[in-house]
Amino acid sequence: MRKIEAIDGVVGVIIGRSYGGKSLGRGSRTGALKIQRKVPGGLKAVTQSAKGLQEIFIRTEPDTEERIAAAILEL
Repeated sequence: MRKIEAIDGVVGVIIGRSYGGKSLGRGSRTGALKIQRKVPGGLKAVTQSAKGLQEIFIRTEPDTEERIAAAILEL
């Protein structure tokens, strides 16, 4: 989460609902992140935790979503 918050244009990361027993898919490791979609104000994503999936909302500055999504893929 700290690496995401450090990206220029990220205002903050909000932790959402957790889904125990679910997975991002084969080969996903704890901490793996998948951007789901762009929404007003930021990006919706899920991250793999040791116990399942964790929803997160990445609050961004206006018109920075595409650049931030690309930067997250490079983490």
